[in-house]
Amino acid sequence: MNRQRLRRWFEERYDLTEIGRLAGSKLVPSHRYEIWYYTGGIALFLFVLQFITGMVLALYYVPHFEYAYKSIADIVTKLNMGWFFRSLHHWGAQLAIAALFVHLFSALLLKSYRKPREFLWLSGFILLVISIFFGLSGYLLLWDERAFAAVKVATGGAGNLPVAGHCIKAFLRGGIDVTGETLTRFYAFHVSILPLATLFLIGIHVLLVQYHGLSVPVSLEGKSRREIPFFPNLFLKDLMIWLIMLGIVVTLATLLPPEIGKIADPLAPAPENIKPEWYFLFLFQTLKLFPGEIFGLNGETVAILLISCGICFFFLIPFFDRKSAHGQRSPFFTWIGIFYTLYFIVMTFIGFLS
Repeated sequence: MNRQRLRRWFEERYDLTEIGRLAGSKLVPSHRYEIWYYTGGIALFLFVLQFITGMVLALYYVPHFEYAYKSIADIVTKLNMGWFFRSLHHWGAQLAIAALFVHLFSALLLKSYRKPREFLWLSGFILLVISIFFGLSGYLLLWDERAFAAVKVATGGAGNLPVAGHCIKAFLRGGIDVTGETLTRFYAFHVSILPLATLFLIGIHVLLVQYHGLSVPVSLEGKSRREIPFFPNLFLKDLMIWLIMLGIVVTLATLLPPEIGKIADPLAPAPENIKPEWYFLFLFQTLKLFPGEIFGLNGETVAILLISCGICFFFLIPFFDRKSAHGQRSPFFTWIGIFYTLYFIVMTFIGFLS
């Protein structure tokens, strides 16, 4: 009875029948590559999980260099289920960034960036960059020696960029070196600036997906293909995959909780064999390929400049691939996509082993 009254209350204000009709009328293409559609939904689900667990942790975290490390230790050891929420947040971040990489590379290889979806590609790429910065800023909040050293190296690398590098490094660090000011600045990024930017871009990205619809590979464009309703067919598949991902994250969080290293000491040398997080390993290994000096120039500066050019080309690839924009096959850009994908995978794998 109460459920019927509640339904009538909603129907007096909102046309549920019309909403259901609109949801059921939305069709999505069904083909052998449709599995890649779900990677975007996985990333979205993990973002929601990160917001929830992050809000819980923010209630107990102290963003001050004298108390940050102790507050993390207290969350893990003294707060009821605190270790679980911290572990859930850690693994959710790892899997969210991994899902975004898979989503981006699948869009690259399937040419989902082609006209008229250029802004979908751009917004998705910026979301990935923001997610990586999320990971970096959250890493420093631990205020342990490995996080301190990793952020010092990452911000120092940004300082090697020509012209604006010094300003970027000073802006990120809040000064000349990594200090308590950097921790405060990264906390502001992590809990305020980046979440707002993420919510805005996710909103834009989802709206653009709804406006343009799901893309199909160039090889299938113009051919007859089956279409299925988004609701309930695709939605229920999304829901099932989200439940599976929740099980994976909970399992990892329970069985493999992240460790807490020694408290950061700005005067101590960096720990031996230190490595960045896995999503920075391909950059880390790329820098190793360059000598200390190239034609009288600093080798690291040259490397970072070349890497920046490669990333800019990747970002603007929809505007270079003219054939795909006209629905034609473009094998040259297919090989470029394969190169980018394999380079990232191989260099990350080498970084793990080295």
